[in-house]
Amino acid sequence: MTGITEAETAGERAYRQIRADILRNVLAPGQKLKLDALRDAYGAGIGTLRETLNRLVAERLVLAEGQRGFEVAPFSAAELRELANLRLLLEGHALEQAFRAGDVEWEAHVVAANHKLAQMEERLGAGDATALDPWRRFDSQFHQTLISACGSRTLMATHAAVFDRYQRYQNRALGFRGEIAVQEHAALCDCALRRDAVTARQVLARHILGGVDHALAQGGP
Repeated sequence: MTGITEAETAGERAYRQIRADILRNVLAPGQKLKLDALRDAYGAGIGTLRETLNRLVAERLVLAEGQRGFEVAPFSAAELRELANLRLLLEGHALEQAFRAGDVEWEAHVVAANHKLAQMEERLGAGDATALDPWRRFDSQFHQTLISACGSRTLMATHAAVFDRYQRYQNRALGFRGEIAVQEHAALCDCALRRDAVTARQVLARHILGGVDHALAQGGP
């Protein structure tokens, strides 16, 4: 039993590390994933790495090339727009459910998440580049917190999977848009407290699609 547990732990560790490096673009889009190099970098066996990469293929973060092995999924403008539309569909629906069901504790979590995000946005606005990574993390936490009262674990999990793939683009091409993003986040927080799902969905559409347009105008992905 101990051996099985250790193998599972090694597999989960390799999965988490490789997945995180793909999302952060440490492993770049289109990069070949050679098993020998991965074994040296992540300290996992070849069998474990194959299982890990196949899991990531199922998540569409890695492509299987038949006899040629694996590579990190490439970027495309078409996929970015598809992920943005999926976010709108899932997140918009989850917002409506959360706004109906959220209690005072949920409101407090939303306000706290927005406060942390606003602090990083203020630092970025002042030219502090070191705030970029925590801003990305707090941006994700804020959007997850907004929908956390939706009452559906399946919806949350599906949204999280789409958000992660979207965030891979964000980490490379979807940068901080300045005061526009600040105002949109503040508006979403205000809508949550007022339980105004109609306006929230409108703000969310501007927020997500505006970010995509900004990225494409800058030459991304």
